Amino acid sequence: MKSETATPTGEFTLRLSATRRGARLARLLAVQQLHDWGVTGPSAEAAELVVAELANNAVRHGRVPGRDFEVRMERGDDHVRIELSDARGERLPVPAREPDEGGYGLLLVAALATAWGVKDRSVGKTVWATVPLASR
Repeated sequence: MKSETATPTGEFTLRLSATRRGARLARLLAVQQLHDWGVTGPSAEAAELVVAELANNAVRHGRVPGRDFEVRMERGDDHVRIELSDARGERLPVPAREPDEGGYGLLLVAALATAWGVKDRSVGKTVWATVPLASR
């Protein structure tokens, strides 16, 4: 008889200062949470890169002095949804298409995620991405 194990699911949310240190902590704490959920290998690496890029963007382009940014991850059966919220709703992310337009971070996010987008919130915006989990 085959034994079934439950897939750990859950939600992870934290607020961090909108600084380079805060962005670094977002990545490190997200990696720990992914590990706690049993997400490893290429899926964990993809999610880590998405968190790192979105946190960096929140700090560089979404920073408002005195305001934090928020990281939220939700583990589903076949994906991890990542959300980064900042206080600058008027500065919407646009993927770079030419080298002189800035970095290619959102192109990386688009390549690693099955979907990504932006949604409004009462203060600021949330950039989200859905990273698929590899089949076992």
